[in-house]
Amino acid sequence: MSAPATTPRVRAVVVTWNGAELLRESLPSLLAQDLADGELDVLVVDNGSSDGTPAMLAAEFPTVRVVASPENLGFAGGAELGLRDLDAEYAVLLNNDARFEPDAVRRMVEVADAEPAVGAVTARILLTEPDTLGRTLVNSTGNVVRPDGAGGDRDWLAVDGTIDPDPDVFGFCGGAALLRAAALRHVGSFDPWLFLYYEDTDLSWRLRARGWTVRYCATAVAHHHHAASSDAASPLFRYYNTRNSLVVLGRHAPPAVVVRSTVRQVAAAVVHSVRRSERPAVTAARRRAVVDAVRRAPTTWRERRSLWRGARRTRAEVFRVATAQGARPTAPRPPD
Repeated sequence: MSAPATTPRVRAVVVTWNGAELLRESLPSLLAQDLADGELDVLVVDNGSSDGTPAMLAAEFPTVRVVASPENLGFAGGAELGLRDLDAEYAVLLNNDARFEPDAVRRMVEVADAEPAVGAVTARILLTEPDTLGRTLVNSTGNVVRPDGAGGDRDWLAVDGTIDPDPDVFGFCGGAALLRAAALRHVGSFDPWLFLYYEDTDLSWRLRARGWTVRYCATAVAHHHHAASSDAASPLFRYYNTRNSLVVLGRHAPPAVVVRSTVRQVAAAVVHSVRRSERPAVTAARRRAVVDAVRRAPTTWRERRSLWRGARRTRAEVFRVATAQGARPTAPRPPD
């Protein structure tokens, strides 16, 4: 990987796996950002694609840098790879199935510039598919955690224009966000082991524990083809979503919340197994996720102690921030 001639102020990272067609929409939106020449370096992490992505990038986007992984590292591993040796002041993340409005990156930079304690800025992410009445729906205004420990997107499925979210939000959504390089050096980057899902919530928790804040920028707009790059009804989704929720809560949440969440996930696995209320492969993935998370508990417990060593806030304080806006969902959530 060759470095750009001058050090840019922002590095944009797009993680992709077999998403050549998706990149034809996401990358032009980054290249069209209204920043000064040389301020934005666009980098694609290709997770071992077999759909001709490297050749397409070389032919159609010659100015975009590419880091090729021989295997699929998931979003967490791909993002960590793209953020290694970060020499820019900021990093921007954009899903390969999303696109930014032309001023989105500048708007997020302005928010971070105004507050040195801001470790991350999360964009206003809108769903590209309207509802049955033709209205634009919200995908995310940041990440929150429900009192029962389940993580999710703030304002999921709210009608755009009908809400006025607090700029202070617990966590950033990794689908469209800005991260401060100094904050990453302080708390660490994404955890590649998580592979997929909850990696942004895990990093948000570490930022909050060490005294950083997260801001929502309503004027930084991204449009997202929800689940275009992953299937939310698949066994893969169910496995990583369930396993990682238990591990991330085990690392960071108060003990009572960890116990409640574990009981809830075990109960969900039992109920779905008895009622046969989902595809057998999905239920099997759910059971395997719970078993793997429980088996990993000694490692998670060691991480729980090490990750919070030197924390500036208590677990209870951070959890109150995480759940303050997660207690009242704006639309029905999928069942656990």
